[in-house]
Amino acid sequence: MDKKLLDILVCPVTKGPLIYDKASDELISLSAHLAYPIRDDIPVMLEDEARRLTDEEYQRWRKKHPGEAGDAAS
Repeated sequence: MDKKLLDILVCPVTKGPLIYDKASDELISLSAHLAYPIRDDIPVMLEDEARRLTDEEYQRWRKKHPGEAGDAAS
């Protein structure tokens, strides 16, 4: 994932920051509890295409990035 692109992208639901998950090739929005897929190196920033983070995933990411959790959108 291009660092410059990641710096300018935000969650379309909450306008919060995104975290790149290289292992799953997704952009994680802690504030929306969503994971946006990256397909063919292109982030798919559509809420309908995102998957909901499980409680375990959310807690794991929140521990790694405590300042980026924000308020939940839902």
